[in-house]
Amino acid sequence: MIRPAGLAALEAELDRQKRLLNLPPKVWMPQTRAPSGEKVLDVAIVGAGLCGLAANAALAMEGIFNARLFDRAPENREGPWITYARMETLRTVKEAAGPALGIPALTFRAWFEAQWGPEAWDEMTLAPREMWMDYMIWYRRVTGADVVNDCDVTAIRPEGALFRLVTSRGEVLARRVVLATGLDALGAPRLPAVARGLPRGKVYHSADVFDPAELADKRVIVVGAGASATDNAATALEAGCARMDMLVRRPTIPVIDKFTGTGSRGMTAGYVGLPDDIKWALMNEGDRFPVPPPKHSVERVARHPNAYLHVGAAVEAIEETANGLRVTTPKGVIEADVAIFATGFGVSLDDRPELEAFAPHIRTWGDMVGPEQAATNPVLAAHPHLGPDFAFEEKTPGACPALARLTCFAYAAVPSHGKVTSGIPSASEGARRLASGLVRSLFAEDAALHLARFRDFDTPDMTGEEWPPAELAPVA
Repeated sequence: MIRPAGLAALEAELDRQKRLLNLPPKVWMPQTRAPSGEKVLDVAIVGAGLCGLAANAALAMEGIFNARLFDRAPENREGPWITYARMETLRTVKEAAGPALGIPALTFRAWFEAQWGPEAWDEMTLAPREMWMDYMIWYRRVTGADVVNDCDVTAIRPEGALFRLVTSRGEVLARRVVLATGLDALGAPRLPAVARGLPRGKVYHSADVFDPAELADKRVIVVGAGASATDNAATALEAGCARMDMLVRRPTIPVIDKFTGTGSRGMTAGYVGLPDDIKWALMNEGDRFPVPPPKHSVERVARHPNAYLHVGAAVEAIEETANGLRVTTPKGVIEADVAIFATGFGVSLDDRPELEAFAPHIRTWGDMVGPEQAATNPVLAAHPHLGPDFAFEEKTPGACPALARLTCFAYAAVPSHGKVTSGIPSASEGARRLASGLVRSLFAEDAALHLARFRDFDTPDMTGEEWPPAELAPVA
């Protein structure tokens, strides 16, 4: 048995590997001050979960160090992992390099083996989600992320060439803003109209944080057929619910994962270069075949004798009664105490007050494909159409030029960039693409300064005396 080396040894190895890669690079960004004299961040990152931390680390590898992250969650509770995620293990294969950015010692595997050894790694099938959160906490520390926690960003406003972020912890200026707020970056949890207005405690969205113990001895319905639905169903059953009914509007639970089945380095790195009509066709086809829940998640539910699956059972109506809830479906009526809707997230800019200054100007996929095609998939059409650097684009050229300095590095970027912001596997690919785009943008914005630096540089490499010129004989 190989004795684990421990995290201190891993961190020393991480430093060595960074030196081998000539990291960190030298400072090249100019210091910026506002006209008022206020300090200015080069990049403000809204969100300190997986995407935010990966983006920050990728920026540092490009020599952009004046960045800060803002997250509404308390420290060490960022992201979904120990809040509303309810799976036992990650759905991603444990070997995925995730946000390691090409540095072996920064991988989850290196972190795991440093503490428990390679034999334990071989024995583990999938990573427990709480363990992944522990890795994220370590990743934040060793990448030196500057995070402000318990901090809501309530407004982002253009102010000349800068942005002013209004937060619950004060105001800050930044040259660029990255939205890295995960699934609900440009909207909110999607709750069907029939469920709106019903009291919390009787109706939840799968993204709500609640104590599963509340479900003990309750009749629970779960609406949905994806991974979150099965995770919430299993959680309710394991909490001791009296009965769990899963309602699926489709005739079967999805079983074909097109994106994983056709995944490749080409799809990851090359998708962004596809023509818009092909991107639309791919995503539209993907919506016809939603991602299925993992097999082990379905089996986690199916082993309970008080779990019941109903297909072709869309929720037509739901009303509060003296005894709980009355849910009407095409297959009949179900009485319940609690309903959990695992119905995903929507893009709704009107639900994001921090983007009030930009929402009317953001170009969407609906603008790209036109009203006829947009009507065939309004959910997809609502997504922003982003540039190759994740920057928002203007609906009307010249109406809001600040959008070119505002980027969406969150789930809503998927139609434009592919699945590089939707989970662990391609986090490094997305973060590097974002960082490269920001480097190009900032360097071009400071072009006059860099030209002046070039012209003014006069540090000699030699004294001129290293090889004195030879004396030639005079011409006769």
